[in-house]
Amino acid sequence: MNWTKKQISILAIVAASSFFGTFLISSVNIALPAIEKDFGLDAVTLSWVVTSFLLSTAMFLLPVGRWGDLTGIRKLYKLGMVIFTVSSLLSGFATSGYWLIILRFLQGVGAAFSGTTGSAILVSAFPPQYRGRVLGMSVSGVYLGLAFGPFFGGFLTQYLGWRSIFFLSSGFGVLITIIGFLFLGKDEIQQKAPTKLDFKGTFFYMLGLVSLTYGSARIPQLFGWSLMGAGLVFLIIFWLLENKSEKPVLETRLFTHNRLFAFSNLAALINYSATFSIIFLLSLYLQKVKGLSPRDAGSILVAQPIVMALFSPVTGRLSDKIQPRYLATAGMTMCTIGLAAFAFLSETTPIALIVILLFWVGTGFALFSSPNMNTIMSSVQKNQLGLASGSASTMRVVGQITSMTIATLFFAVLFNKQAVETVANPLFLKALKLGFISFATISLAGIYFSFNRGKMAREHEKEMH
Repeated sequence: MNWTKKQISILAIVAASSFFGTFLISSVNIALPAIEKDFGLDAVTLSWVVTSFLLSTAMFLLPVGRWGDLTGIRKLYKLGMVIFTVSSLLSGFATSGYWLIILRFLQGVGAAFSGTTGSAILVSAFPPQYRGRVLGMSVSGVYLGLAFGPFFGGFLTQYLGWRSIFFLSSGFGVLITIIGFLFLGKDEIQQKAPTKLDFKGTFFYMLGLVSLTYGSARIPQLFGWSLMGAGLVFLIIFWLLENKSEKPVLETRLFTHNRLFAFSNLAALINYSATFSIIFLLSLYLQKVKGLSPRDAGSILVAQPIVMALFSPVTGRLSDKIQPRYLATAGMTMCTIGLAAFAFLSETTPIALIVILLFWVGTGFALFSSPNMNTIMSSVQKNQLGLASGSASTMRVVGQITSMTIATLFFAVLFNKQAVETVANPLFLKALKLGFISFATISLAGIYFSFNRGKMAREHEKEMH
C-alpha cells in the first residue's frame, strides 16, 4: 500500500507528540535536584512536580476519550496540544514550586487531551490491516522520548538550566500544533443530534484518583491509609453510577460483556504497575550502591527504552499477522522473569548483567505493548475508538501511579523518613528486593489475563460473520 501524504502527516504528528510527552517526563526527572535547590522544596513537595502531571493525565484520559467520540477526536487533539504548549511555556517562567506543580497539572490535562485521541486518530486514518504497524510506530515515539529524555534533560539542565527543558518542549509544541491544524483536518461526526454525557460518575472517578494518589504520599500515617480507603470507595461509586447511567462516560458493558477488551485492559494495567518503577529503582541503585554518576547511570538505563523503541514497530506489525495474545503473553512472561531476577541485585552484581536484564525486560515490554494496544483498539466498534484509546491510556497512567506507590510504600515503611542517600546499603537493598518481588508477583497475574483474553477477530473475519 502507498500511504497518502495525509496519512504520513498524521502518523508523524501523533508519534511526535507521543515522543515529547514522555521526553518531558523523563527529562524533568533528571532536573528534579536542580528544581529542588532553586525553590527549596522538601522531598514530598518535590515528588508532586512529577505526580501532579501523572495525576491530571489519569483524571482526564477516560472522560476525554468518550467526549472525543461524540464531539470529534481531532478537535480535542488540537485543543490538547494548545494546552500542553502554553502550560510548558508558563512552566519555564514558574516563580515557585507550587506554581510549577499547578502548571504541571495543567500540562497533564493537555497531555490527556492529545494522548487519548492520538491513537484513535491513527486507527481511523489507516486500514485495519495496518493498525498494528502504525500503533507500533507511535509507541516507538513514546519509548524514544523515555530514552532521550535523561540525556538531553541532563545536558540542558547542566548548561542552560532546568527551565530550558520547558522552553524546548513549548517550542516543539508550537511546531506540532501548527502542523496539526494544517494536516489533521476536521472530524466526521456521525451523530446529528448532540449527545449529553452523564458526568456525575466522573466526579467520583476524579475524586477517587486524587484520594488514592495523595493518600499514598501520606503513608504510613493513618490519614494516608484512610484517604486511600476513601479513594477505593469513590471508585466503586463511580462504577455503580456508570453502570446505571443511560449516557455513561465509561461503558461498563465493554468490561463485563467484552472479555477481549476487559482482559487486554487489565493486562495493560498490570504490566505498567509491575514495570514502571524499574528505571526509578535502578537509577537509585546504580548511583547509591554502585557509586555511578548520573550521566553513567543514565547511559546504562537507556538500554531498556532503546530496545522498546526498536522492536515495538516490529511486534506491532507481527500482531497484524499473528494472534496478539501470543506475542503479548510471551512479553509479559519475559518481564516477569526479568523482574524476579532484579530482586537478587547486590553490591557485587556486575554492570554487564544489569544491562542484559534491561535488554531482556525491554524486549518483553516491546512484545507486550504494541500487540496489546492493537487488541484493545480492534475489540470495539469504530464509534468507540476514542473510549478504547482513553481506556488504554488510563490503564497505563494508573499503572504508573500504582507502581510508584508500591515503591514509595516500601521506602516509607523501611527508611523511617530518612533520605535515600543516608540509608545503609543493606537496608536499601532490602527495600529493592521487596519491591521487585512484589512487581514480579503482580506481573505473574498479568500472564493469566494476557493469555486468556481470547482470540482477536480480524476485520475480514468480522465481515464474514
